[in-house]
Amino acid sequence: MKKIKHWIRRYFGFSKRETNGFLVLISLMVLLTAAPFLFQKFYASDNSSFGSPQDQQTLDSLVAHLEAKQPEKGNYSNYKTVPTVALRPFNPNELSVEQWQAFGLPKYLAQRILNYRSKVGDLTYKAELAKIYGLPDSIFQRLYPYIQLPENKPDKYNRREGIAGNNSPRPEPNPNWNTNKRERFILAPFNINAADTTQLKQIRGIGSKLSARIVKYRDGLGGFHSMRQLQEVYGLQPETVDSLQKYTFVPDVYAPQQLPLNAVTADELKAHPYISSNVARAIVAYREQHGLYKRVEDVQQVKLISKDLFEKLKPYLTL
Repeated sequence: MKKIKHWIRRYFGFSKRETNGFLVLISLMVLLTAAPFLFQKFYASDNSSFGSPQDQQTLDSLVAHLEAKQPEKGNYSNYKTVPTVALRPFNPNELSVEQWQAFGLPKYLAQRILNYRSKVGDLTYKAELAKIYGLPDSIFQRLYPYIQLPENKPDKYNRREGIAGNNSPRPEPNPNWNTNKRERFILAPFNINAADTTQLKQIRGIGSKLSARIVKYRDGLGGFHSMRQLQEVYGLQPETVDSLQKYTFVPDVYAPQQLPLNAVTADELKAHPYISSNVARAIVAYREQHGLYKRVEDVQQVKLISKDLFEKLKPYLTL
């Protein structure tokens, strides 16, 4: 070993400490190379004790026992299935659990609707169905056009008039009733481009931080021109975006704030969320080199503006 160390020191110019480290490293590499073969032999010898006829017989009996407990393939007699039907106009106060299931609702949710009716009373207007706990907004929006109930909430003293055809005169309010009792608040859809943080916080899942973030992003854009842009706001969960699309809207005639290509500065351009500093400087440089833009589409001549970026920017650009 001393001769080997001496040769390594002379050949590589190592010190004593470096020579010892080199030998340790070589030893570890040899062990790691041989490890797979050693472990393979170990497991092969260790597994040789298994697979005896008695063990195999025990395993076969367990498999047979489990298969006997499983229902036969194709035998679904123990499961009750309800065939779905196409949506049609319906009164939610007249449907049974099976009929709700036929409209695509799970059984537990259909039973929850019936429980709600038994405790609170019949539904009196369309949006009241959305109050059922656990009913997804997507299902409510799909059912909404077919619900045979009034659009607006009826007068609280004539609650059942539009449902059961009760034409009896409206009872006089009892002076002993508690007039301070608060009714459950139903949020009406509002314009997302005119809303402030207070309005946004009325939507479930949106607090002070998210509402401020939505307003800041909207103002940076110059206004939302599509509800799909809500998905770009950082931190918004899919279910929150779904609620925003249910309770807010962009007016059809709304035009967002636009940037004049022939007068805007690079600093003003890069303040827009869709435009980086490099793109802003490139837009201004192209205008200075080639003259004023004649069409909004001419901005596509700037090499840094891709087709996708232009489609996003187009509603916010003007001459």
